[in-house]
Amino acid sequence: MNKMDCDKFNVWRDQLVKTFESDLDDEQRCGTLDHLIAACGAKQLGHLATKLEGLVKRDFLHLLPAELGNYLLAWLDAETLCRCCLVNRHWNKMVNGCAAAWQNACCRLGLNPAEREQRFDQNGVDWKVTYRDFALRLRQLREGCAFDSVTLQGHSARVYALHYRDGKLASGSDDLTARLWDVTTGQCLKVLQTHTCADIKFDDNKLITASFDNTIACWDWDTGTRLQRFSGHCGAVFSIDYSDRLDLLVSGSADTTVKLWCLSDGALLNTLQGHSEWVTQVILREACVESDTFTSGEPVLLTMDKAEIKVWSLKHSAESQCVKTLTSPSNMAVHSQTFLPRLQFDGTHVSCASDVGILVWNFQTFELRKLIPYTDSSNLILLGLGSAFTFVLDHQYLRLLNTHTHETVSSWRLPAYRRSKRGSNFVAGAVRWLNGLGLDAEVGLVFATSMSDHSLHVVRWRQPAAGKQDR
Repeated sequence: MNKMDCDKFNVWRDQLVKTFESDLDDEQRCGTLDHLIAACGAKQLGHLATKLEGLVKRDFLHLLPAELGNYLLAWLDAETLCRCCLVNRHWNKMVNGCAAAWQNACCRLGLNPAEREQRFDQNGVDWKVTYRDFALRLRQLREGCAFDSVTLQGHSARVYALHYRDGKLASGSDDLTARLWDVTTGQCLKVLQTHTCADIKFDDNKLITASFDNTIACWDWDTGTRLQRFSGHCGAVFSIDYSDRLDLLVSGSADTTVKLWCLSDGALLNTLQGHSEWVTQVILREACVESDTFTSGEPVLLTMDKAEIKVWSLKHSAESQCVKTLTSPSNMAVHSQTFLPRLQFDGTHVSCASDVGILVWNFQTFELRKLIPYTDSSNLILLGLGSAFTFVLDHQYLRLLNTHTHETVSSWRLPAYRRSKRGSNFVAGAVRWLNGLGLDAEVGLVFATSMSDHSLHVVRWRQPAAGKQDR
C-alpha cells in the first residue's frame, strides 16, 4: 500500500467511525459489526479475540486504586467474599486484607454494637480469622453444642432462691442455709446459717435474704453474722433489690405492699400501696433515657404482681410516687394470670412474658413497643431480652430466639426441675451477649435452676479444650 492509499484509507476509516458513532443506533451498529465479522478472515478474528478479552474481561479490582477496591469489597457478604478469594491471587490478597469487609461481615452475623465500636480501631486484628471464629460460635449455638451442664450438691431441702453475679451463684434453701458457688469450678465457697429464703441478693461483702417468715436479713459473708434485720411486712417477702449508692433496700411481699428501707440501719422509710395482688418482683435500676418523667441516671423502682407492673419515682424516698401502671393490652383476650416471671428492665425498655407473648415497653414513652408472639405462652418465662436475641425458658427447654424474626436460633433440653410460679429458683447469667455476641468467647453461667432432689442444675458456656479448636 503506497502513501496515497494510506491517506485514502485514513479518510475512509475516519468517516466510517464518525458515521458509526453519530448516525447509527445500537441495532444498526450491531448489524454492521455482524457483517464485518462475517467478512473477517482468521487473522482478523484472532486479532479481535485478543482485543476483546482485554476490554470485556477487564480486572477492575486490579485497575482500581486500593482505596476504591476496599470500599467495594466492604459491601459484599461473607459468602461472596469467599468466592472472590478464588478469582486469582491478587483478589485473594485484597479480600483477605480488607479489614472493613470482614468487620462488616461480623456485624451482619450479630456482633455486639458496643464491641464493634471498641474493636474497629484496633490494629493487628486478623478480621477474616475473627469472622471464622465468630461464625463457628454461632453454628455451635444453632447445633446445641455451645453449652455444658453440671450438678451442684449441698442443700438438704428445696431451693427457692438463686442469684448470679460476677461468676458466682448464691442459693437459698429451706434447710436454713445460703451457699455461694463458683460457677466455673462448681466449688461451694461459703455456707451461711440463715432463715428460709424466698429471694436472695449478694455482693462481695454481704448477702441479703428475703424470707417466708415475713422478714429480710443482711449477713456478713466472712463471719456469717447477721448485720441487719428488716421487720415490718405482714406476709412472706417474695422479692428484694438494693443500692449501696442510695443506701436503699426495696422489698415486695404477699401483703401486697412494697417497702423502702435504709440499708445501713434497717429503718423503714416508706410503704408503697397500690398493688392488689402479691408483689412477686421488685427491680431497682437507673433510667438510661431522658423523658418527661425521668432523667438519665435517676433511680427507678419497678414492682410487679400478676396483673400489673408499676413504675415508681424515687426522687424522694419518703414521697415515692407511682408514675405509670403497665398492663396487658386491653384489645387481647388473656388468661387469669397475665404477667409471668420474670420482669426485665435495662434502663431503656421494660419487658415481661405474658399469656399473649412477650411484651416490650419503651421506657421513655411507656408505649407498648413490641409483642413477640409465642406458640404456648402460658408456661413461658423470660430470662433476658436484647437487640439481637431473646432468651426464654419453655417447659423443658431453654430457647434462644431471634429478637427480630422470632425464629428459634438454639434449643437446650433441661432435665426435670422444680418449677416455681414466681420464677425465683431460675436465674440467667450475664445477658449482655443478647445484644450481640462479643469477639471473645462468652464464659460463665448461662442458666441455673433447682432440682427436686435439692441440687442445682447449672448450664454454662462450653469452653474449648486447651490447645484445641473446633473446625
